[in-house]
Amino acid sequence: MVIDSYTRIAFLKKIHLFFGLDDGELAALAEDLTEYSYPEGTTIFAQGSKADSFYLIYKGSVKIVHRSNGRDETLGILVEGDYMGDIALLQNRNRYGTGIAMTDTLLLVMSRDKFGDLLKRAPQLRSNFELAVRSRELANSLHFKWLEPDEVIYFLARKHPIVFYKKLILPMICALIPLGFLWAWLTYTPLILVAFAGIASAIWIILWVIWLVIDWRNDYYIITNHRVVSLEKVVALYSSRQESPLNTIQSVDVETGPLGRILDYGDLIVRTFIGKMLFDNVSHPFHAQRMIQEYWHRTQEQAAGQAKEEMKNAIRRNLGIPVQDKPKTETRAPANSFKPRRNIRLLSTLGANTLRLRYEEGASVVYRKHWYILFRQAWIQILALGTIAFVFLYRQYQLAISTDQEFVSFEGGVSIDAWSGAFIIIFFVLVVWLVYDVVDWANDRYEVTSEQIIDLYKKPFGTESRNAAQLENILGTEFKRVGIIANLLNFGNVLINVGGTVFTFEGVRDPASVQLDIDSRRAARVQKKAAAEVAAERERMADWLATYHKSAAQFLEEERKNQKPG
Repeated sequence: MVIDSYTRIAFLKKIHLFFGLDDGELAALAEDLTEYSYPEGTTIFAQGSKADSFYLIYKGSVKIVHRSNGRDETLGILVEGDYMGDIALLQNRNRYGTGIAMTDTLLLVMSRDKFGDLLKRAPQLRSNFELAVRSRELANSLHFKWLEPDEVIYFLARKHPIVFYKKLILPMICALIPLGFLWAWLTYTPLILVAFAGIASAIWIILWVIWLVIDWRNDYYIITNHRVVSLEKVVALYSSRQESPLNTIQSVDVETGPLGRILDYGDLIVRTFIGKMLFDNVSHPFHAQRMIQEYWHRTQEQAAGQAKEEMKNAIRRNLGIPVQDKPKTETRAPANSFKPRRNIRLLSTLGANTLRLRYEEGASVVYRKHWYILFRQAWIQILALGTIAFVFLYRQYQLAISTDQEFVSFEGGVSIDAWSGAFIIIFFVLVVWLVYDVVDWANDRYEVTSEQIIDLYKKPFGTESRNAAQLENILGTEFKRVGIIANLLNFGNVLINVGGTVFTFEGVRDPASVQLDIDSRRAARVQKKAAAEVAAERERMADWLATYHKSAAQFLEEERKNQKPG
């Protein structure tokens, strides 16, 4: 097969790596590519071999396999429009894996020398390649257990570092506090209490900065071959995943300011059938926009081709013509997937999710009311516990400096200081009361599964109720934040209209994202049912067409018989 120059240029225009090249540059690039055909099962390149080429998959599919400790691990399955070999060329190292043609495959291949010449002619492409390499390397270092077996990450980025630097301003200002204590201790007073206050405040600021670093590093924006995903996580407390399948996307826009254009960051807005997703202050927003558009269009083309093939097969089945089954595509556990360890399951059993406001259980998402609701319910216990703890410590100080009183006395038997004992009993009672309120708060859960929304209400040692509704029966959703505190802390109610009933997810954190979760799952559920209806209609149409085809010959034969002279 010989691919003409115009077809090559059209193919290259679809690939985000070459965005920004004009037709003349694309024509020169097309001339530098050589066609190579590989039958199914052929090795294209071997692990450990010298990197001498860059590959574009024009037709077919390629499996990348890495062999380690005598075992083969499938790193990825690449299809038409994908590319490979760029990492080894850019980093000047040997092949990390072996490339094997899974089907009869046609590649467009560029030699190492021509690849280097391309980056010299169009240096702006280097950043595109390096960004793709960083995304894949970062993806391989992380563990996203929600990835599907055949899902591959193409783009992965965090919020731009400028977001982190802005959050550092307040801790840097607060750093003047321990410096002030230290200056006062050295200049005015040698009291150890002043030095202790300075050290304590310095430790808190250091912990604050560490928390900001972890918080910034835990938020990701991801593009896979199936969907776009926004991940937000607060360590051990909150995690949120918003996502949209590629086939639900309507448009992709970028908004950025003067500083964003200089530092290459901005807001990426993905509009779908059910709303919009915001990639807030993401690095390289225009590159991400081009990638989403590329895979979005690829998904549309694949869906159209699949629909035609399914219609053909339906007609074949109704005509009694054997339908050749497609060879099953090998699936894989992605290189960045993992199996939960026993200690993770143990933590879950012991209540690791007790204070989480959002977490996932299998295919379900669980929400709880905001911590402010818990504080409003248990503020008396919290305040009393703090007071009792302070008074108890003060009593211990009195006992320490006293010459005739002790915390524990062994004269005439064992006895405990009456005040200290009373404080311990009261403290224990308050802890039990607080634990009861925490459990009571944690037992009120809102769940969104792939089929239902569920409202669970349970009193410790008391009543329990469970209300549920099918996702496809939802008529509409809205959210409300009422009051200054709700707006400052970003919590509110999500109202879900199900026929004559309104479900209320009360006091949930970030109600806009909760609403989006519900709407996206409702859309997926409706789309699944619609696909089933389309399949049924396709079978009905195929049956009619097959009946017509079978009857046409019979009608013609009958007409010929009727036309014969008696």
